[in-house]
Amino acid sequence: MSRPINELARPSILEIKPYFPGKPIEEVERELGLTDVIKLASNENPLGPSPQAVAAIKKAAEKVNFYPDSNCFYLKENLAKHLGIDPGMLIIGNGSDELLKLIAEAFLNEGEEVICGNPSFSEYDFVTQIMAGKMIQIPLQNLTYDLRSIADRITPSTKLIFICNPNNPTGTIVTYQEVEEFMKRVPDDVLVIFDEAYYEYVTDPEFPDSLKYIHQGRRVIVLRTFSKIYGLAGLRVGYGIATPDIIDCLMRVREPFNVNSIAQAGALAGLADQVWIKQAKEVNTQGRDYLYRELTAMDLEYAPTQGNFIFINVKTDGVEVGQRMMRAGVIVRPGNIFGYPEYIRVTIGTKEQNERFIKVLRQVLTELKG
Repeated sequence: MSRPINELARPSILEIKPYFPGKPIEEVERELGLTDVIKLASNENPLGPSPQAVAAIKKAAEKVNFYPDSNCFYLKENLAKHLGIDPGMLIIGNGSDELLKLIAEAFLNEGEEVICGNPSFSEYDFVTQIMAGKMIQIPLQNLTYDLRSIADRITPSTKLIFICNPNNPTGTIVTYQEVEEFMKRVPDDVLVIFDEAYYEYVTDPEFPDSLKYIHQGRRVIVLRTFSKIYGLAGLRVGYGIATPDIIDCLMRVREPFNVNSIAQAGALAGLADQVWIKQAKEVNTQGRDYLYRELTAMDLEYAPTQGNFIFINVKTDGVEVGQRMMRAGVIVRPGNIFGYPEYIRVTIGTKEQNERFIKVLRQVLTELKG
């Protein structure tokens, strides 16, 4: 008699917890019989992609019978110009998620340690477990990465440190000075990954210049994405920046044709339309300030955000709040999955979406107070 399949699987993968994404609008409408649902749960750009990107996507669709450019030549060339770096310092991925997995596959041996903050992006734990590494999670302080405690926890077994900046789900940042002090304590044989998915939304002048460490030759990888402010989450395009020797290691474990031709065309055109990006940032900043005012008027605490979302203490069961809001056609992210059961995370939307969110949140909290 054959053994159960889980006895044939690698033991390290059996501990992996499945990722639960925010519910799609179509699913909520189907399940609840609604027709006017807004999704503010997955930190997507409410304006959508640049019209130039949409046009490029449509044009690229006519040539999907051909394999894509495996090296993403034109996207790398234009990204390099945009960032002021050499193309050899770039790797393009099927979203930042793939790049996180490539980092673990390229550098993490069984039993080696990975450090990150908690709560933070769940993919760090996922890629660590795939490679049978040991995840060390350091609690946030004031909902912010505690770099001093992370540095204190470094051992000879430490291989990777993930710093989500701005942090998901809290939106908080570590500052230039904090990173400077931290990097002085990091040994040369530890790789530091700055995950900057929300980089373009940042308005705080104290935000660190992480590329500086790459130019210094430090073992640093910076991750950014076209999924957030560029509005191309459905295409899955992320990119990593590092010294060429690190990029070479990552390229060795990358699948060929990992970024499809439509995604490359959309990202390339989106990158060229920086007017659209500026507009998206302005809409986000105005929406953030509006939500701050309304939440303060409701006597609700929230984390100061540098992303396109806000982590809010609703002072009651966040799951119940989320379910009631969803029945009213507003999808948000309950905080229990991050270990904060009285919180919700809401994406900053358009003016109309933000106003609707506040209206529904007020109604739900009033109902719960009885």
